[in-house]
Amino acid sequence: MAGETVITVVGNLTADPELRYTQNGLPVANFTIASTPRTFDRQANEWKDGDALFLRASVWREFAEHVAGSLTKGMRVIATGRLRQRSYQDREGQNRTAIELEVDEIGPSLRYATAQVTRAASNGGGNGGGFSGGNSGGGRPQQQSSNEPWSTPGSSSADAWSTPGSFGDDTPF
Repeated sequence: MAGETVITVVGNLTADPELRYTQNGLPVANFTIASTPRTFDRQANEWKDGDALFLRASVWREFAEHVAGSLTKGMRVIATGRLRQRSYQDREGQNRTAIELEVDEIGPSLRYATAQVTRAASNGGGNGGGFSGGNSGGGRPQQQSSNEPWSTPGSSSADAWSTPGSFGDDTPF
């Protein structure tokens, strides 16, 4: 949609994503991303933290289940999405406004960690992808049971993505 405010945020999850279901059974995951700017103070010769931005975020449908099953408190993530403004009345009857991020894409930052990507089984809607692991040290990522990391159990050999080496070296244009 034209005119929407799209942003990318890099920060840490303040808690595990909270997965809930609407009355119609639609999954939604809510979480907060804390993003703290850092600047180098040359006079003190040290890094200084700025004021943290705490941004509430949400994801819907199967995406919500992937996020809730893959990301945990403290993980550094990169999220991109659209800012939404919501007005409401608090318990005291005061009018309030909240700015939230409706996430289009999110994943772990690999600056200080590793992740093992596992393709989610598709049930007919959109692209799937989940993250397992999130080693933040010298640990080794889990080994896949298959030689092809993007293959799914029971995938047919007719699928070009599940057949290693099924592409040519020719330039596609």
